[in-house]
Amino acid sequence: MAELEIVGLKDIWVKYDDVSVLESIALSVFQHDFLGIIGPNGGGKSTLLKVILGLVKPFRGSVSVFGQPPEQSRSQIGYVAQHYAFDRDFPVSVWEVVMMGRYGKTGLFRRYSRNDWAAVEKTLIRVGMLNYRNEQIGRLSGGQQQRVFIARALVTEPKLLLLDEPTASIDPAMQTQFYEMLQDLKQSLAIVMVSHDVGAVSVYVDKIACLNRQLFYHGSKEITPEVLEATYQCPVQLIAHGPVPHRVLKEH
Repeated sequence: MAELEIVGLKDIWVKYDDVSVLESIALSVFQHDFLGIIGPNGGGKSTLLKVILGLVKPFRGSVSVFGQPPEQSRSQIGYVAQHYAFDRDFPVSVWEVVMMGRYGKTGLFRRYSRNDWAAVEKTLIRVGMLNYRNEQIGRLSGGQQQRVFIARALVTEPKLLLLDEPTASIDPAMQTQFYEMLQDLKQSLAIVMVSHDVGAVSVYVDKIACLNRQLFYHGSKEITPEVLEATYQCPVQLIAHGPVPHRVLKEH
Protein backbone atom coordinates (compact mmCIF):
# COMPACT_ATOMS: atom_id res chain seq x y z
CA MET A 1 0.00 0.00 0.00
CA ALA A 2 1.31 3.45 -0.95
CA GLU A 3 2.49 5.75 1.84
CA LEU A 4 0.29 8.70 2.72
CA GLU A 5 1.67 12.07 1.60
CA ILE A 6 1.26 14.57 4.44
CA VAL A 7 3.19 17.52 2.93
CA GLY A 8 3.16 18.45 -0.72
CA LEU A 9 5.07 21.44 -2.10
CA LYS A 10 4.80 22.15 -5.81
CA ASP A 11 6.85 24.81 -7.66
CA ILE A 12 7.34 26.96 -4.54
CA TRP A 13 9.01 30.36 -4.99
CA VAL A 14 9.71 32.78 -2.11
CA LYS A 15 11.29 36.22 -2.28
CA TYR A 16 12.41 38.67 0.41
CA ASP A 17 12.80 42.23 -0.93
CA ASP A 18 13.01 40.95 -4.52
CA VAL A 19 15.77 38.48 -3.58
CA SER A 20 14.91 34.83 -4.29
CA VAL A 21 15.15 32.63 -1.20
CA LEU A 22 13.43 29.53 -2.57
CA GLU A 23 13.22 28.66 -6.26
CA SER A 24 10.98 26.03 -7.84
CA ILE A 25 10.82 23.79 -4.75
CA ALA A 26 9.06 20.46 -5.12
CA LEU A 27 8.90 18.22 -2.04
CA SER A 28 6.75 15.41 -0.71
CA VAL A 29 6.89 14.27 2.93
CA PHE A 30 5.23 10.97 3.77
CA GLN A 31 3.63 9.60 6.91
CA HIS A 32 6.66 8.01 8.60
CA ASP A 33 9.52 9.97 7.01
CA PHE A 34 12.55 11.16 8.96
CA LEU A 35 13.86 13.76 6.52
CA GLY A 36 17.05 15.75 7.10
CA ILE A 37 17.55 19.01 5.20
CA ILE A 38 21.11 20.29 4.93
CA GLY A 39 22.62 23.32 3.26
CA PRO A 40 24.58 26.54 3.87
CA ASN A 41 23.46 29.52 5.93
CA GLY A 42 21.03 31.67 4.00
CA GLY A 43 20.07 28.76 1.76
CA GLY A 44 16.39 28.91 2.72
CA LYS A 45 16.13 25.99 5.16
CA SER A 46 14.28 27.86 7.91
CA THR A 47 12.10 29.57 5.31
CA LEU A 48 11.09 26.17 3.93
CA LEU A 49 9.87 25.07 7.37
CA LYS A 50 7.88 28.31 7.70
CA VAL A 51 6.27 27.69 4.32
CA ILE A 52 5.09 24.30 5.61
CA LEU A 53 3.74 26.04 8.74
CA GLY A 54 1.98 28.68 6.67
CA LEU A 55 4.02 31.47 8.29
CA VAL A 56 5.61 32.44 4.95
CA LYS A 57 3.49 32.79 1.82
CA PRO A 58 5.12 31.82 -1.47
CA PHE A 59 4.44 34.15 -4.39
CA ARG A 60 4.18 31.14 -6.66
CA GLY A 61 3.32 27.48 -6.16
CA SER A 62 0.99 25.43 -3.97
CA VAL A 63 1.34 24.07 -0.42
CA SER A 64 -0.69 21.18 0.97
CA VAL A 65 -0.34 19.89 4.54
CA PHE A 66 -2.56 16.96 5.51
CA GLY A 67 -4.60 17.72 2.41
CA GLN A 68 -5.35 21.31 3.49
CA PRO A 69 -3.76 24.77 3.36
CA PRO A 70 -1.03 24.89 6.05
CA GLU A 71 -2.90 27.49 8.14
CA GLN A 72 -5.65 24.94 8.69
CA SER A 73 -3.26 22.14 9.64
CA ARG A 74 -1.12 23.75 12.36
CA SER A 75 -2.85 21.80 15.11
CA GLN A 76 -1.28 18.67 13.62
CA ILE A 77 2.25 20.15 13.46
CA GLY A 78 4.83 20.45 16.23
CA TYR A 79 7.55 23.06 15.64
CA VAL A 80 10.82 23.74 17.45
CA ALA A 81 12.47 26.95 16.26
CA GLN A 82 16.21 27.44 15.87
CA HIS A 83 16.76 29.89 18.73
CA TYR A 84 14.82 30.53 21.91
CA ALA A 85 15.60 33.84 23.56
CA PHE A 86 14.42 33.80 27.16
CA ASP A 87 15.48 35.07 30.55
CA ARG A 88 17.26 32.12 32.16
CA ASP A 89 16.47 33.55 35.59
CA PHE A 90 12.74 33.67 34.93
CA PRO A 91 11.08 31.30 37.44
CA VAL A 92 9.24 28.95 35.08
CA SER A 93 9.48 25.20 35.52
CA VAL A 94 9.88 22.44 32.96
CA TRP A 95 6.29 21.36 33.65
CA GLU A 96 4.96 24.86 33.03
CA VAL A 97 6.91 25.25 29.77
CA VAL A 98 5.48 22.01 28.38
CA MET A 99 1.98 22.88 29.59
CA MET A 100 2.17 26.04 27.43
CA GLY A 101 1.92 23.73 24.45
CA ARG A 102 -1.68 22.96 25.47
CA TYR A 103 -2.82 26.57 25.00
CA GLY A 104 -3.98 25.75 21.48
CA LYS A 105 -6.38 23.13 22.86
CA THR A 106 -7.53 24.83 26.07
CA GLY A 107 -7.43 28.52 25.18
CA LEU A 108 -5.32 31.06 27.02
CA PHE A 109 -7.72 31.74 29.90
CA ARG A 110 -9.27 28.32 30.47
CA ARG A 111 -8.38 25.92 33.25
CA TYR A 112 -6.27 22.91 32.40
CA SER A 113 -8.10 19.59 32.50
CA ARG A 114 -7.04 16.16 33.67
CA ASN A 115 -6.37 15.35 30.04
CA ASP A 116 -3.93 18.26 29.82
CA TRP A 117 -2.05 17.15 32.94
CA ALA A 118 -1.93 13.55 31.68
CA ALA A 119 -0.66 14.70 28.28
CA VAL A 120 2.19 16.70 29.84
CA GLU A 121 3.23 13.81 32.07
CA LYS A 122 3.13 11.35 29.16
CA THR A 123 5.18 13.65 26.94
CA LEU A 124 7.84 14.33 29.58
CA ILE A 125 8.22 10.58 30.03
CA ARG A 126 8.51 10.24 26.27
CA VAL A 127 11.49 12.64 26.07
CA GLY A 128 13.09 11.40 29.29
CA MET A 129 12.53 14.60 31.29
CA LEU A 130 9.83 13.72 33.85
CA ASN A 131 12.34 13.69 36.71
CA TYR A 132 13.13 17.34 35.90
CA ARG A 133 9.50 18.50 35.87
CA ASN A 134 9.97 20.90 38.80
CA GLU A 135 13.34 22.27 37.66
CA GLN A 136 13.66 25.83 36.42
CA ILE A 137 14.09 25.73 32.62
CA GLY A 138 17.01 28.18 32.67
CA ARG A 139 19.03 25.90 34.96
CA LEU A 140 19.07 23.00 32.50
CA SER A 141 21.77 22.16 30.00
CA GLY A 142 21.28 22.96 26.32
CA GLY A 143 20.43 19.36 25.52
CA GLN A 144 17.91 19.14 28.35
CA GLN A 145 16.28 22.39 27.27
CA GLN A 146 15.90 21.09 23.72
CA ARG A 147 14.16 17.98 25.06
CA VAL A 148 11.75 20.22 26.95
CA PHE A 149 11.05 22.36 23.87
CA ILE A 150 10.42 19.20 21.85
CA ALA A 151 8.08 18.02 24.61
CA ARG A 152 6.17 21.30 24.32
CA ALA A 153 5.85 20.67 20.57
CA LEU A 154 4.75 17.05 21.13
CA VAL A 155 2.22 17.66 23.89
CA THR A 156 -0.45 18.54 21.32
CA GLU A 157 0.03 15.06 19.84
CA PRO A 158 1.05 16.25 16.34
CA LYS A 159 1.50 14.03 13.31
CA LEU A 160 4.43 16.07 11.95
CA LEU A 161 7.43 17.47 13.86
CA LEU A 162 9.52 20.28 12.34
CA LEU A 163 12.95 20.88 13.92
CA ASP A 164 15.19 23.82 13.00
CA GLU A 165 18.83 23.16 13.97
CA PRO A 166 17.84 21.22 17.12
CA THR A 167 21.42 20.25 18.09
CA ALA A 168 22.96 23.73 17.71
CA SER A 169 23.10 24.29 21.50
CA ILE A 170 23.76 20.70 22.54
CA ASP A 171 27.11 19.43 23.74
CA PRO A 172 28.56 16.92 21.23
CA ALA A 173 28.63 14.23 23.91
CA MET A 174 24.83 14.54 24.30
CA GLN A 175 23.96 14.67 20.62
CA THR A 176 23.95 10.89 20.19
CA GLN A 177 21.31 10.53 22.91
CA PHE A 178 19.30 13.31 21.31
CA TYR A 179 19.32 11.66 17.88
CA GLU A 180 18.40 8.31 19.45
CA MET A 181 15.39 10.01 21.04
CA LEU A 182 14.35 11.24 17.58
CA GLN A 183 14.74 7.70 16.26
CA ASP A 184 12.17 6.56 18.83
CA LEU A 185 9.82 9.44 18.05
CA LYS A 186 9.77 8.72 14.32
CA GLN A 187 7.84 5.50 15.00
CA SER A 188 4.69 7.54 15.62
CA LEU A 189 5.07 10.70 13.51
CA ALA A 190 6.96 12.21 10.58
CA ILE A 191 10.02 14.38 11.31
CA VAL A 192 11.60 17.06 9.13
CA MET A 193 14.88 18.31 10.60
CA VAL A 194 17.07 21.16 9.38
CA SER A 195 20.71 20.70 10.35
CA HIS A 196 24.30 21.69 9.58
CA ASP A 197 25.56 18.41 11.03
CA VAL A 198 26.05 16.57 7.75
CA GLY A 199 27.78 13.55 9.27
CA ALA A 200 25.19 12.91 11.98
CA VAL A 201 22.30 13.54 9.62
CA SER A 202 23.62 10.98 7.16
CA VAL A 203 23.68 8.36 9.95
CA TYR A 204 20.36 8.94 11.70
CA VAL A 205 17.78 10.16 9.18
CA ASP A 206 16.05 8.04 6.55
CA LYS A 207 16.14 10.60 3.75
CA ILE A 208 18.29 13.66 3.01
CA ALA A 209 17.57 16.77 0.95
CA CYS A 210 20.12 19.45 0.08
CA LEU A 211 18.85 23.02 -0.10
CA ASN A 212 20.48 26.20 -1.34
CA ARG A 213 17.57 28.15 -2.84
CA GLN A 214 16.98 25.09 -5.03
CA LEU A 215 16.25 21.64 -3.61
CA PHE A 216 18.24 18.52 -4.48
CA TYR A 217 16.21 15.55 -3.33
CA HIS A 218 15.72 12.01 -4.62
CA GLY A 219 13.76 10.40 -1.77
CA SER A 220 16.76 8.61 -0.23
CA LYS A 221 19.73 9.32 2.06
CA GLU A 222 22.32 8.90 -0.66
CA ILE A 223 24.11 12.12 -1.62
CA THR A 224 26.66 12.33 -4.40
CA PRO A 225 29.71 14.63 -4.15
CA GLU A 226 28.32 16.53 -7.13
CA VAL A 227 25.07 17.31 -5.28
CA LEU A 228 26.94 18.48 -2.18
CA GLU A 229 29.24 20.70 -4.23
CA ALA A 230 26.25 22.18 -6.06
CA THR A 231 24.54 22.84 -2.73
CA TYR A 232 27.47 24.31 -0.81
CA GLN A 233 29.20 25.77 -3.87
CA CYS A 234 32.59 24.62 -2.66
CA PRO A 235 34.71 21.47 -3.06
CA VAL A 236 33.64 18.48 -0.97
CA GLN A 237 35.80 15.62 0.22
CA LEU A 238 34.25 12.28 1.24
CA ILE A 239 36.07 10.24 3.89
CA ALA A 240 35.25 7.14 5.92
CA HIS A 241 36.19 6.57 9.54
CA GLY A 242 35.37 3.21 11.09
CA PRO A 243 31.97 1.69 10.32
CA VAL A 244 30.18 5.04 10.06
CA PRO A 245 30.67 7.19 6.93
CA HIS A 246 31.36 10.89 7.41
CA ARG A 247 31.16 13.69 4.91
CA VAL A 248 33.58 16.58 5.38
CA LEU A 249 33.41 19.94 3.64
CA LYS A 250 36.71 21.62 2.81
CA GLU A 251 37.12 25.16 4.04
CA HIS A 252 35.58 27.84 1.84
